[in-house]
Amino acid sequence: MPVVDQLPRGSRVCVIRIRSLGDCVLTTPALGLLKQHRPDLQIGVVVEERFSALFEDHPDVSAILAPTWSAVRRFRPSLCINLHGGTRSLWMTALSGARFRAGFAHHVTTLPYNLRVGRAQQILGVNRTVHTAEHLASVAFALGVPMDRVPAARLTPGELPMEAAAFGSRYAVIHPFAATPEKCWPRERFAEVARYLALWNITPVFLAGPNDDASAAMGQHVFRGSLKQAKAVLSRAILFIGNDSGPAHVAAAFGVPSVVLFGPSNPSIWGPWRTESEIVVAPEGLAAVPVTRVIAAVERLRILEEAHA
Repeated sequence: MPVVDQLPRGSRVCVIRIRSLGDCVLTTPALGLLKQHRPDLQIGVVVEERFSALFEDHPDVSAILAPTWSAVRRFRPSLCINLHGGTRSLWMTALSGARFRAGFAHHVTTLPYNLRVGRAQQILGVNRTVHTAEHLASVAFALGVPMDRVPAARLTPGELPMEAAAFGSRYAVIHPFAATPEKCWPRERFAEVARYLALWNITPVFLAGPNDDASAAMGQHVFRGSLKQAKAVLSRAILFIGNDSGPAHVAAAFGVPSVVLFGPSNPSIWGPWRTESEIVVAPEGLAAVPVTRVIAAVERLRILEEAHA
């Protein structure tokens, strides 16, 4: 009998994710598959506090757990799934007290696991590069969830912050930042795209963290709210434009049409999942991408005509 079908009714399942923004978002299809097959399960997600807002009020999540072995053990899971793979997550899994302990066979060690999950390609029956959402969802299939189409990521939007009222009903979120410099398109070119959007009566809104230099926004709206607030702002946007980074995955989870720029990363693995999108790929470096190429990608999404109507 498949593992998920061996769990008693109302069992607790602990899913260890820990970080980061994009990875957390792309974990939600796997959660949805588990919950769809076993609506009675109580799913607890282990995540750092800075990313916990992603799972707040999520219909598939019963509890948000601190990333400590004691928090995991207090949850008393019957099944513990390690989707992280680092040393700390391995200790959490080993000390979880769960009857079933699952993780990928490629993790640095598999000693804590009594269920070792193989390559996603084998589980899915495909011979190609798989998206991160598919990779994570393959665990659910390996544990006995019937094979199905991997769904879109899912987040709960929450209420818009008061300052968002100034954006109007037709605004585009622009995110000119990323974790590393080689993943960033020059910020002044994002500003040029913003001025182009304004010609179509679309309000550009630059999304920035507390320490991000948003001087290139040059008089445009700059939003620096919490992750919970940023999630709400992204959910109502009519367009997202940005580098390959966490906010791009949040936008995709809300079905926001997106233009995402990729330098060294592989969009087959990290591209917007199940949303209308245009990918701008520049393996030679994002500095080589002209503004006209990004504007052309925006125009192919046909958002401009709709906004101008």
